[in-house]
Amino acid sequence: MSDSAAEPGSGSTEAHERSEISYDEQRYPARPKRLRPRARLRGLFLRPRTERSGKPSGDNALYVSWLAEQSMLADAIDFARQFSGQGSMWQNPFANPDPRAAIEKASVWFTAYPISMITKKGSSFLGTLGDDDLWAAFEAIGIDGVHTGPVKQAGGISGWDPTPSVDGHFDRISTQIDEAFGTEEEFRTMTEVAAGHLGMIIDDIVPGHTGKGADFRLAEMKVGDYPGIYHMVEIDPKDWHLLPKVRRGDSINLDVEAEDQLAKAGYIIGRLQRVIFYEPGQKDTNWSATAPVLGPDGVERRWVYLHYFKEGQPSINWLDPSFAGMRLVIGDALHSLGDLGSGALRLDANGFLGVEKSAEDTPAWSEGHPLSEAANQLIASMVRKVGGFTFQELNLTIDDIKSSAERGADLSYDFVTRPAYHHAMATGDTEFLRLTLNLATEMGIEPASLVHALQNHDEMTYELVHFATLHAEDLFRFRGAEVRGGDLAVTIRQDLLDHLTGEAGPYNATFTQNGIASTTATIIAASLGYTSIDNLAPSQISTILEAHLLLAMFNALQPGVFALSGWDLCGMLTLDRKAVGWLVAEGDTRWIHRSAYDLMDYRPDATESLSRLPRGTSLYGSLPAQLADPGSFACRLRDILAVRKRYGIATGVQLDVPQVSNKAMLVMVHELSDAEQVTVLNFSDLEISGTVRSEHLVPGSVLMDMFTDETLGEVDDLNSFNVTLAPFQGLSLLVLCPGDHPVSSHRYADRPSVR
Repeated sequence: MSDSAAEPGSGSTEAHERSEISYDEQRYPARPKRLRPRARLRGLFLRPRTERSGKPSGDNALYVSWLAEQSMLADAIDFARQFSGQGSMWQNPFANPDPRAAIEKASVWFTAYPISMITKKGSSFLGTLGDDDLWAAFEAIGIDGVHTGPVKQAGGISGWDPTPSVDGHFDRISTQIDEAFGTEEEFRTMTEVAAGHLGMIIDDIVPGHTGKGADFRLAEMKVGDYPGIYHMVEIDPKDWHLLPKVRRGDSINLDVEAEDQLAKAGYIIGRLQRVIFYEPGQKDTNWSATAPVLGPDGVERRWVYLHYFKEGQPSINWLDPSFAGMRLVIGDALHSLGDLGSGALRLDANGFLGVEKSAEDTPAWSEGHPLSEAANQLIASMVRKVGGFTFQELNLTIDDIKSSAERGADLSYDFVTRPAYHHAMATGDTEFLRLTLNLATEMGIEPASLVHALQNHDEMTYELVHFATLHAEDLFRFRGAEVRGGDLAVTIRQDLLDHLTGEAGPYNATFTQNGIASTTATIIAASLGYTSIDNLAPSQISTILEAHLLLAMFNALQPGVFALSGWDLCGMLTLDRKAVGWLVAEGDTRWIHRSAYDLMDYRPDATESLSRLPRGTSLYGSLPAQLADPGSFACRLRDILAVRKRYGIATGVQLDVPQVSNKAMLVMVHELSDAEQVTVLNFSDLEISGTVRSEHLVPGSVLMDMFTDETLGEVDDLNSFNVTLAPFQGLSLLVLCPGDHPVSSHRYADRPSVR
């Protein structure tokens, strides 16, 4: 046998080399063109259900059976059986994330929030999202993907009765659609309507936790594999004195002393690296204790369980010998992809899937844990294996985003630049934004792997985890000095607070220690010095619109996915806190930026959504009205997205984010398939002039405005050109190297659509 080749079965361990093109990219007659996502499974929830009878406790066999029938774990077992042993499970590449393949399926996303949408008369949320007229408007603007937000049953079960969600339906308790949002058939219809407009639907799974539904109730009773789903520990009755009494509800948060005592007793691993949603007296630690719970075996038990977020969101254990948590999550994913017809999934809270005891008197290892990476690889690979893709909302360090992207989700939410571009808007200075863009490049994060978003359902986060944790002692050049990462995070947060809250923006609000509750429009309003948003003048609204479009250009005119919400499309303002007093009473101020909006003038007289969220003030109006006005936000956004699509910016490569001659200017240089492109933005309300310089600009190259096809000048011998920008103006320039034929957009007319 020669040294250069191994015989079959010889046990060669040579590394597999990736081919220049993947199996997914090959085209040959025997393989049909990939189809749009479609629903394939049917009838799972038609099985008989146990009738409710007797008291809801562990000594009632009917109650235990009823809970088992409601459980996600039971459904997951059935879903798995319908996929196992099928040839279709081997027809898609799955080992490696492929952000550009994901972008080609859908590159501009509308992120919905079910409880905030004012729906069509007589229609549910899902029925409204399946409205052909709405999708026609989306298609006209350039939106080709809709992220529905969480629509499955959430909250908990108390006895026989459901309890409401404690976190906007991110505390899932079932694989079934919540009837408050519609039906499974409406979901399937929505996917078909989307496909008819060359779009796709993106659903959610939550790998980090559930709500307190049937699975958690069965775990408390110590039934079967159910305790293995969660990070929960049974406390010996002789140690119940270490537990606080549950005076209301079904559990109580541990204080720091109880947490420490239970850790020293060997039950739990103690304090974690941080307490998310920390609230003194309400959430002092990440651990809670249950009240006594009777099991079918007649034994009463008390448990202590982990919850990174709220008390009603028990954390899933990804390394229990039963692998019950893993089975539950994968089953939920298969339901969304195989039964409902989604084409992709958002992974919520997926950075907190591993937790491990550390050295004595130090916090447990709970962020950036290798188990999180392994679990994410399993989830993302399974989704790719059945033909979908995933994106993650990982608010951790750039290091964590980098490592998880190597084998995990195909795309990551852009926590790198999101607080930074808000800082640029608030201060009129892009230095921190340029720092973060260049830092991401240095650490191997391509913009094409990120989801660049305007507003979503969460606060404008300013935790700046990268600088505040792992890199707190590293030095960064900022404002003419070397600054520690931890100090830099404090400075940026304080800048945002000073410019966007308090007297500067009393209509915005801080949200615990995480960020600022605000809409994109109210971030801009505060940045402009508008201390009141009541009765804004037409000139003020016009200025907000211009700045809003600038932020859209920053996110859209760089590689990656561009995402925006109904709050962006309608130009929504925050609500008065009194209008949502019952929701913000416990400190969750995010409800002020989740106002109800009406995209299509479905119900002009409605004062609230079906979920009773008050209707907010819209600066821009509905989509039909905007699409009839060339100067509207939607029409001008359409023009931006048309350029993005025509020239293939979404799948380009970022080459440079150079230094600038005016602090309000931002320059990004990108490589497209057959040319270079430069995005130049003015983050101030003043006209600015300056020089754009980059080593990637070839002297003598012609600069063409990609919106008008006009020639705007040439690159000089110093690899630079001069530019003047009006307040909040942005330019997208095509760079045509010397010798290239003068071109217009006709050159790109036959470019394949970015779908």
